[in-house]
Amino acid sequence: MNRFIKESLADLPPYAAGKKLPNAIKLSSNENPLGPCPAAIKAAADSLASVHRYPDGMCTALREKIAARNGLSKENIIVGNGSDELMVFASGALINTGDEGLTCENTFSEYNFSVKSFGGTCNTVPLKEGNFNLDALAKGITEKTKIIFLCNPNNPTGRYFGEAELITFLKKVPQNVVVFLDEAYFDYVDRSEAPDYPDSPKLLKDWPNLLIARTYSKIYGLAALRVGYAMGNVELIEALNHAKHAFNVNTPAQAAAEAALDDEEFYEKSRQMTFAGKKYLYEELDKRGVTYYPTQSNFLCMTFQTPGADIFKGYADRGIVIRDLKSFGLPRSIRYTVGTEENNRRFIEILDELVKEGICTI
Repeated sequence: MNRFIKESLADLPPYAAGKKLPNAIKLSSNENPLGPCPAAIKAAADSLASVHRYPDGMCTALREKIAARNGLSKENIIVGNGSDELMVFASGALINTGDEGLTCENTFSEYNFSVKSFGGTCNTVPLKEGNFNLDALAKGITEKTKIIFLCNPNNPTGRYFGEAELITFLKKVPQNVVVFLDEAYFDYVDRSEAPDYPDSPKLLKDWPNLLIARTYSKIYGLAALRVGYAMGNVELIEALNHAKHAFNVNTPAQAAAEAALDDEEFYEKSRQMTFAGKKYLYEELDKRGVTYYPTQSNFLCMTFQTPGADIFKGYADRGIVIRDLKSFGLPRSIRYTVGTEENNRRFIEILDELVKEGICTI
């Protein structure tokens, strides 16, 4: 054991990000293959003349804009250096040594990281057909539970639960337990396929223990600028502000995030590209008998008879980087970010090559 690390973190591996390889197309981290939102990049560039000044530590203008979009006040909003920082703020405000968090297996590892960072234990229950098992989570609540992390749609499976299911769950959760609803991929939800996806901001008036997190990293293409936000009851947001770092979101990032909200053309173009890509991939994967989860996100989770690490190498050798899901507890699965039409056709071509060469068994 490393003598410089506290016991609660000793068995926690460092975060495994999607890999980036020279001269390969990176489709492993659910980034926007169209690149960054153009309006956001211009706004960020225009803000550079003021970077000798500290940024607005409370992100006032951005919070006002987000609040207006969601029928809330700026006091209901907190902005983070990516939505994963908000998970740390929440655990920092809530978790003492010996307290517990709760989530599902096979989901985003930062939930576990944030709880353990403050001396807590993060308990898990299995997913149900790739989706968060809300009934099992409700039964898993103990007197020590302080925060429950939900991912909707779930990363890496892309499955979602509806508003009625969420409300039923919230009714079972004690009011002193915070429900952290991670909606990093809600922008990619196709309401024609998922009409019951929660309109979560409207639930805040009835559920003061609900915290909703979203991000600019995905559909707006601003992953490197690190901007996320959370919406919640004023008292809950105030608690997170006690755990927030000073000046945590830089000025170009704030400017970019504000401008991105107005670039509806880029937003819709990104959605439609993803919807078309999903349709094509479903058809091609069905022809080949590949097992996958229908998704309400911008990625597809597929399962094979072959270890995902072998499939990852096969794709990497041919110029596309996908995500091996061993770190998510799914050693025979991969995650592919839905790309451009050209990307998606090449993904299928490589799959056929790997099957033909015996590298991948469907």
